[in-house]
Amino acid sequence: MAYADHDGQVHDHDTDTAHSEQSLVTPVNVATSTQASISNISTATTNSGDAIQQFVAGDFSKRQAMLSDWPGSAESLDSLVEFIANDELYQGNGGQTYLLNKDDQLFTYPDKKETADWPSDLSQITLTNALRSALIFGQAKVKLESDKPAQRLQAVEILADNIDQVDPAIITTAAANEDSAKVQKALTALQARIDFKNGDLPTQIAAVNLLADSDNPQVLVDIESALAADNLDSALEAALIDAESSVSRRIEISTWTGHIFTGMSTASILLLAALGLAITFGLLGVINMAHGELIMIGAYTTYMVQNFFQAYMPDMAGWYLLAAIPAAFLVSAIIGMIIERIVIRPLYGRELETLLATFGVSLILMQLVRMIFGAQNVEVSNVAWLSGAYQVSSSLVLPYNRIAIIGFTVIVVALLVYLLNKTRFGLFIRAVTQNRQMAHAVGIPSARIDMMAFGLGSGLAGMAGCALAQVGNVGPDLGQTYIIDTFLVVVVGGVGQVWGAVLAALGLGVSGTVLEIGIGAVLAKIVLLVLVILFIQKRPQGLFALKGRFVE
Repeated sequence: MAYADHDGQVHDHDTDTAHSEQSLVTPVNVATSTQASISNISTATTNSGDAIQQFVAGDFSKRQAMLSDWPGSAESLDSLVEFIANDELYQGNGGQTYLLNKDDQLFTYPDKKETADWPSDLSQITLTNALRSALIFGQAKVKLESDKPAQRLQAVEILADNIDQVDPAIITTAAANEDSAKVQKALTALQARIDFKNGDLPTQIAAVNLLADSDNPQVLVDIESALAADNLDSALEAALIDAESSVSRRIEISTWTGHIFTGMSTASILLLAALGLAITFGLLGVINMAHGELIMIGAYTTYMVQNFFQAYMPDMAGWYLLAAIPAAFLVSAIIGMIIERIVIRPLYGRELETLLATFGVSLILMQLVRMIFGAQNVEVSNVAWLSGAYQVSSSLVLPYNRIAIIGFTVIVVALLVYLLNKTRFGLFIRAVTQNRQMAHAVGIPSARIDMMAFGLGSGLAGMAGCALAQVGNVGPDLGQTYIIDTFLVVVVGGVGQVWGAVLAALGLGVSGTVLEIGIGAVLAKIVLLVLVILFIQKRPQGLFALKGRFVE
């Protein structure tokens, strides 16, 4: 059956289907049929734009040849794949290359400048089955030849996803030239999977014994499928049973490691949010119900900084987060000091009134945000250098943004401990917290310390909002989502205690995540609250008790 692609080229469907089923080593027999085209592509690359422009301007056979022997870098091929996957790549009627985003904004390529001069005929670049087969091979080939181990590891993953089309010769050649232990291990595992599918009985048993050390879920699927077969050799069956048990156990360990990591990242966010509350509650004895809205303000400040960079410094937009962190701290700190000066200071010593007043402030702040930004969530994009994840193993992937949050929290805690224990300001905070009257008697300006400490705690809440913007939605109700858990961390850890907050956040974050997996989010929250109530009954002052004016 014949059909025409968008270039007007006529192709036979059966031929394309047969081409897509060729081996990844010699897909579509390009090596013999299009050598002249490849040579012309390589020669013309420097004269007619980059590789992506060459691809867009080419006809079917030229595109097929390029994908099979990509003349550009691995990064440019990855960009091509991303553009096509997102339906962004288009060709103008004059052969020009354009990018059309989801907001119907047209950009020229490669300078990526928005243009209002739309061509009269704009056609989308798509892939036929034959081109997709060539692309798979082309990606694997380019990445296998890369000098970066991460790129070569991606090539092995591409081949593993298309294992039925892989010629073992390409694995053997790559393994012979590989100097990275991690990539070599991946190649060995891939070779074992191929041997298990296609080898004779001794080869299959040897491959199964090798795959027993894997934690790849697809390996487990292969083993379980093999065990379901009839008339299975007894020696192979025994090897499969042992391998199934070993792989299942390894996958389970990786899965729980991932759960604990998620719990630690959640604990880091809770700790960032609770540190400021621990300081203000410990120093002033004030239950600040507006603390969640200070977290929200930090998140919205991050959103505003992102928009500023995108509008006025687009070349630096990928680094907006480095400016958003201090901005979120300063904005939340200033607003916190204003709240302390105007609302809280006249109500010191009247705990119920301060609770109600700060609750009113929280409602005011939420309504102001709704008036300015609207009631819908706003979009805060992840920076490129925090996108993606680190693959520890086949079944354990750690997102970069959560790794960054854990590292950022460690840095903030270290700086806070240094500030409280090694600086004059920290000495004043500890003195006022332990005995306000005596501190005032020796000349410490307790009123100023109150305001600055409240600003510090509010600034920490703002940085928590900045971190939350990288992993969740940013909306007017953001603070309400975390305020209860934040108070739980402070109460369990001990009022005013940094290390108590650290331990409480870790305990509540990890245990909450584990409970959610076992019994669901709602029941997990109920169980956690019951456990906290029982703990407080035994230790009303938390993990670490602190003497201060509210204790006296």
